[in-house]
Amino acid sequence: MTLTVHHTASDFRAAANAERAAGKRFGLVPTMGALHEGHLSLVEKALAHADVVGVTIFVNPTQFGPNEDFARYPRTLERDVELCREAGVSHVFAPDASEMYPAGERTRVQVSGLTAALCGPHRPGHFDGVTTIVSKLFAVTGECVAVFGRKDYQQLKVIERMARDLLLPVEIIGEKTLRDRDGLALSSRNAYLSSEERARALSIPRALSTAVHAFAAGERRVAALRAPALASLEAAGLRVDYATIADPDELVPYPDSEKLGDRGLFAIAGFMGKTRLIDNVVLGEDPAPVASAQDLGSG
Repeated sequence: MTLTVHHTASDFRAAANAERAAGKRFGLVPTMGALHEGHLSLVEKALAHADVVGVTIFVNPTQFGPNEDFARYPRTLERDVELCREAGVSHVFAPDASEMYPAGERTRVQVSGLTAALCGPHRPGHFDGVTTIVSKLFAVTGECVAVFGRKDYQQLKVIERMARDLLLPVEIIGEKTLRDRDGLALSSRNAYLSSEERARALSIPRALSTAVHAFAAGERRVAALRAPALASLEAAGLRVDYATIADPDELVPYPDSEKLGDRGLFAIAGFMGKTRLIDNVVLGEDPAPVASAQDLGSG
């Protein structure tokens, strides 16, 4: 399959317009590159819903804080393009920062409420950067179906809200989190982890799995679901930003005194060494990240 790499917004817009003019539905997978199997699963999902797929590769500076990893974030464009070609992608949009943020720009897109908890307080300005760049990518692409991973669950909900509120001609699809065989969620930032840190990071999917099993067994008390997970994360050396159970739609945290209904988002974020990791499950909806009791007890 022929793949074309575009570096300007006008070229990518023209390509998407041409595909639609030919009667094809356009699929979009926005990424920051350093592609892995998780990204490729998003491409596969997009191909199931569209005739042609475009992948955007752009390390967006406005979603990184001053002390975050923008400078060292992995950039592997040549490899990424080859992976896209092998996956059946037709178009890659890989712009420079000056293309996406023209000189003198001063506009930000903000979604309130959904960004108030979870990652919001720990990464000030992050979601404004996300919604700003994604709205730009949607504006360049035009009518499409866009696929995002559920590992970034809060991001997914924020983008869904933005697209609805701004009446954008974009159908948003969330794809399940792809994991390694040991349960760790795939992430470009996993490359930062030492082998010892990676082993300790398995405390995250194990903690979530313990909560999934407890919920399935009938436990509904927020404190009883959350406290064992938090203790195991801290014992493994994770510097926890949060281990929060929240409303899965509005992202409002439940107090420990609450009892859940049929569903609840359990989201975890924290640092293993210098690497910030996130993961989540929707209790009552998602399977356990770690399947067996033996795996839960190891390490």
